[in-house]
Amino acid sequence: METKFMQQFYINWNKVMSYIQKNFSIEGKIDIIGIIYIIGIQELGKGKNRFFNKEDKINILHIAICRILEPFGYYLFLGKDKEGWPHYILKNKIPFNQEKQLFLIKRAIIRYMNDENILE
Repeated sequence: METKFMQQFYINWNKVMSYIQKNFSIEGKIDIIGIIYIIGIQELGKGKNRFFNKEDKINILHIAICRILEPFGYYLFLGKDKEGWPHYILKNKIPFNQEKQLFLIKRAIIRYMNDENILE
């Protein structure tokens, strides 16, 4: 059963990578931080023709992590502030093991892209 789960995971992850390569004209290796940043921009809704400073970029990554891990019970969405930035609180600790974190984040990205009807 775990083998089928992992097979489906790899199929879905390859769909994510193909979508990113095709829609963002990326050649070569795709950085997962870049995917997270794209999700953060999408969630913020203010990415077009806007300059973000270093602090904003860190916050955008945080928004994405919170958003994609919310369905897994790690974060709770509180709402948006007057500038439209989403705010979350941590509900449960994220696994400390780097390998488990990466797998969780990849699963969360797949789920996010399916939930948002981005993947076919």
